[in-house]
Amino acid sequence: MDRISSSNSLSTPRFRCFDPTNSYPDHTTNHKHYIRTFSNSSFNNNSHSNSTPEMGLLINSDPKIETGEAGYVLEDIPHLSDYLNHLPTHPNPLQDNPSYSAVKQYFVDVDDTVAHKVVVQKNGPRGTHFRRAGPRQKVYFQSDEVHACIVTCGGLCPGLNTVIREIVCGLHHMYGVNTVLGIEGGYKGFYSRNTIPLTPKIVNDIHKRGGTILGTSRGGHDKSKIVDSIQDRGINQVYIIGGDGTQKGVSVIFEEIRRRGLKVAVAGIPKTIDNDIPVIDKSFGFDTAVEEAQRAINAAHVEAESFENCIGLVKLMGRHSGFIAMHATLASRDVDCCLIPESPFYLEGPGGLFEYIKRRLKENGHMVIVVAEGAGQENLSENTRSINQQDASGNKLLKDVGLWLTQKIKDHFSTQQNININLKYIDPTYMIRAVPSNASDNVSCTLLAQSAVHGAMAGYTGFTVGPVNGRHAYIPFHRINEKQNKVVITDRMWARLLCSTNQPSFLNAADSFEDDHKENETEIHAENRESEPNGYNGQSLIS
Repeated sequence: MDRISSSNSLSTPRFRCFDPTNSYPDHTTNHKHYIRTFSNSSFNNNSHSNSTPEMGLLINSDPKIETGEAGYVLEDIPHLSDYLNHLPTHPNPLQDNPSYSAVKQYFVDVDDTVAHKVVVQKNGPRGTHFRRAGPRQKVYFQSDEVHACIVTCGGLCPGLNTVIREIVCGLHHMYGVNTVLGIEGGYKGFYSRNTIPLTPKIVNDIHKRGGTILGTSRGGHDKSKIVDSIQDRGINQVYIIGGDGTQKGVSVIFEEIRRRGLKVAVAGIPKTIDNDIPVIDKSFGFDTAVEEAQRAINAAHVEAESFENCIGLVKLMGRHSGFIAMHATLASRDVDCCLIPESPFYLEGPGGLFEYIKRRLKENGHMVIVVAEGAGQENLSENTRSINQQDASGNKLLKDVGLWLTQKIKDHFSTQQNININLKYIDPTYMIRAVPSNASDNVSCTLLAQSAVHGAMAGYTGFTVGPVNGRHAYIPFHRINEKQNKVVITDRMWARLLCSTNQPSFLNAADSFEDDHKENETEIHAENRESEPNGYNGQSLIS
């Protein structure tokens, strides 16, 4: 493929989707270089780990931080050129793609970043930014040299097949890549299962089905075996789709690949039906989950209305974050009480759940309760709670709070209140996880997949992609893995829910003050971190 002509020899560009000035030199990356340091502990003696980065470039695993005026902080992501010297670049094939011929400024500017927070004060710092996702004018892989692989890990989520489809089709239709492999069965599939070839024809209709055509599993993360397999198969682009536990695994795989000095781009695509991954606006599959949860709530409401003193109890997903329960409750308007992990509740006494249930039954003759699976775990007796037990992904095992709450309600009203109640318990968890994604999530999956492809082709690696304030961005792994996204019960969104259900907050004044105090401390710490990037142990810039 011919190189883009310079501005001196180009009279009229064929397409307006590339920069006619060719402002990207052949060996200049579209990011800054950083000081790098060696860590002696990063080396071990396994069979595939004797290779070192080319030309003696030093490896740095610290976050890449760039600062600017007015408190501007860019939390950048790694690039292949950080540890590999003299990588050739190539014109982006999109410049010759007729589908993009009418697009203006299709390539992302080298200085485009996305703000983490859009609400700022007049004299406050500009705050943290992330590198904007999208196609770059220069790519670091030629189409025929790309050997990509895709793997899905963890639990099911609506949209997995759509992401797989769009990665395959994006690589093929936008970049001319013909070699894409599917890794079967999650992480362990790298070293214990066969791969399957993925082509646009094979994946054409998979978005209409739930689950994942590649299969999935929890656990199986053996760093050395996985990277050995990547190296032996000649794979140079790895797309890993999974939740917070999977993204931690992706980070470890990336570090091992970088330590070995391999030209392999590693991209993580966050998948969590609970919407508990931080930084990003929303995870794919969440809209579908909320929509499907409505079916269970509607069924519970029909049952509750049809019987005297009837309670419809619906358990929804949400191990540590109650976003599905909260949004489904707000969307339904038929829910009388929503219980989530972030808001502890108690059963007996003034302001307790039993008192509220009795009042609602007296007023309406029926009620609907929505409970997230992680809610009320502190209320379960010690002999029924799984102490310190974990699944293969490292998630704490939870007891069924729905069944426990069902029995508690029945026992209380039959023995202490002498009230005969009907209780209908509905658990739609696996039905929701297994459905295909809806239209909104299909669009989200497409944007995520294509953004990941653009990033990998541009030589970025060790990143997660996701929407930040409506714009897709490349986010470093440490920001995704440092905490979980949770409902803030002192926020207006939770207040809207309380207004909708008229349920008690289960908070006394002291609890509310303590939550506000903790939240303020967290915000102050975040502001200090944004205005003083050295607190991140970030690296100084070399111009």
